[in-house]
This record gives sequence, C-alpha cells and structure tokens, in this order.
Amino acid sequence: MSTLVSRRHPLRPVALLRLFLGILLPLLVVGFIAEEVLERERIAFEAPFLLALHAHATPALDQLALLLTTLGGATVIAPISALILLLLWLRQRPLALFWGVSVAGAAALNLVMKLLFHRPRPELWPRLVQEHDASFPSGHSMYSAAFVTALILLAWRTPYRWLALILGVTFSGAVGLSRLYLGVHYPTDVVCGWLTGLAWVLGVYGVLRPCAKSEKEVAA
Repeated sequence: MSTLVSRRHPLRPVALLRLFLGILLPLLVVGFIAEEVLERERIAFEAPFLLALHAHATPALDQLALLLTTLGGATVIAPISALILLLLWLRQRPLALFWGVSVAGAAALNLVMKLLFHRPRPELWPRLVQEHDASFPSGHSMYSAAFVTALILLAWRTPYRWLALILGVTFSGAVGLSRLYLGVHYPTDVVCGWLTGLAWVLGVYGVLRPCAKSEKEVAA
C-alpha cells in the first residue's frame, strides 16, 4: 500500500520548496511579528521609516499613491475577482473553486486577523485618506497578494506565466508601498499582509489541486 501511494504521489522537490518558502517560512515570519503586535511592542524602525518616506512626498506621488491604493482595494479587486470566478465557473469548475476560496478566503482571514490583533493605525502626519478599521495586517497588501498569487498559479502552465509573475509582483508591491506612503499602515502590516496572502493561496492550492486533477481524470 505504501509503495502504491508513493508511486501515485511522489515527493517532488518543487512541492517541498513551495511548502517551505511559500507557506512555512512566511507563516513563521508572520507569527513572530504577530506576537510583537499582540504584546503591543513598539517596533523601533517603523516610525522613522515612515517619516523618512513621507519626507519625499510630492503632489505627483500623492496622486500615484491614491491611484494605487484604489486599484488595490476591495472596490476594484472584488468585482474583477467575481468576473474571473464567473468565467472559471463556466469553463472549469475546480479552478473556480480554487479561485473563490483563495480570494474570498483571504478577505475573510484578513477581517478575522484585524479583529484579533486590533492594532491602531499610525498617526504621524495628517493623512490623505482616512481608515477606521484596524491596521494589522494590511488588507490592501493581503488582497492584492492573494489575487496575484492565484492569478500566477492559474497562468503558470500557459505562455503568460512570466508576464503574470512580473506584472503581478510589481502591482502587489506597489500597492503595499502606496499604503506606507499614505501613512495608513506600519511596514510590518504590509509585510504580513503580503506573506499571509501568499501562504493562504499556496495552502489552498496544495489542498484543492488534487481535487482538480481527479475531476480532470474523471472527465477524460
């Protein structure tokens, strides 16, 4: 029996690398930072970093940051995600399930974490945008990371994978930096948003991918 299982599900180096670098290591970093946040510990570099970033503010950068924070927010990502979900549902339902659990699940997880940690937002200068929920982790960073990671996984076996990877990482990175520039998050909020979104989607992928393969085999 064990021989049969090992033949059907070989332990692949790529899967191990994804597990370690994409899930375990990010969660260890998030756990370490989350402990500091729960204990209300002040992380020394964060306020000076934000103030140094704000010192380079210009009207043009203000507008760019506002645009990026809009594009990376739920008002834009949610409708696009719903459209992708509908298209996948019409064409390949196992992928639709993966997409829905990845993106919607990341949003739900972010809400739970905000309620749990309830970290106040930075108050270092008069902000261009007002946010009234908790700061940790950054919802924009987590949504965009989950959206981008799921999109990259969908595109990975297509000719568009490198385009999706480069544009996706650039987009999610720019969204997170816009939140720091606007002073609505601490750096650790953004980093943990990115890492949690990444780990969540890769975890969902690891669980649901065998189901998708099984349905393909049945259909064949």
